[in-house]
Amino acid sequence: MHALDVLAAAAAANSVNLWGALGCAVAYSASLLATLDAFADLILARGDSPAGRLTPGVGLKFASKLVAAAIAVIAAAIVLALDDNWFAFTTLTIAFVVVVGIGVIVLLRHSKATAPEHAPTRTGG
Repeated sequence: MHALDVLAAAAAANSVNLWGALGCAVAYSASLLATLDAFADLILARGDSPAGRLTPGVGLKFASKLVAAAIAVIAAAIVLALDDNWFAFTTLTIAFVVVVGIGVIVLLRHSKATAPEHAPTRTGG
């Protein structure tokens, strides 16, 4: 009986904190949505402004969403690493990087597509 108690205690000490992992998954997903929302704001703001430039308010809003997302992702990654939950750490980080990478590609494609529209035209001769 004593050996079973020792094994149970060892298993409990090595178990993963599922509530912590769930909280970190929520932080990653909220950060992902904030990042994609910032990208959408950037696309919409560039389309609405005549010169394709950002106003200071829109730029501040864009940057604050990205900084808040970065803080949340880094904090969640630290919690997962401290819990030795490398599976959740790896899968959530890969998913975050892949989706943000797709968002960056869409953002860059949109910038290239709208660049000729906002380019100055020369008239006269």
